[in-house]
Amino acid sequence: KAMLLLKKKRYQEQLLDRTDNQISNLERMVQDIEFTQIEMKVIEGLKIGNECLNKMHQVMSIEEVERIIGETQDAVEYQRQIDELLAGSLTEEDEDAILEELNAITQEQLELPEVPSEPLPEEIPEATPIKNRPKPELVAAS
Repeated sequence: KAMLLLKKKRYQEQLLDRTDNQISNLERMVQDIEFTQIEMKVIEGLKIGNECLNKMHQVMSIEEVERIIGETQDAVEYQRQIDELLAGSLTEEDEDAILEELNAITQEQLELPEVPSEPLPEEIPEATPIKNRPKPELVAAS
């Protein structure tokens, strides 16, 4: 009877070992599946990002970007010139020319419209909203 109980015990221990191994294998498989799911999400995100980049490339060509950069540089240069003028970096000749132009403008007889003599209305009418021109649609990455 003791021998039979020892055999049963041995069989139960082997069964427990096999069950532990199977559980370990299942846990490893679950981790592998979860990791694969994360990899799939990353790949899907890269795919969506690539599609968005392609759509942006269709909307904006290199020529258009270069044109915008050129316009920006021109505007910066123009602003720099205005800043220099406002900073008082005018030469004596420039100031004389400006004063002559101002005198010419003030000497002219300007015909101004007549001011209405009627009183202003008490209520201010509501301003109508200005409709904005639709901008090109950009696709958001998700």
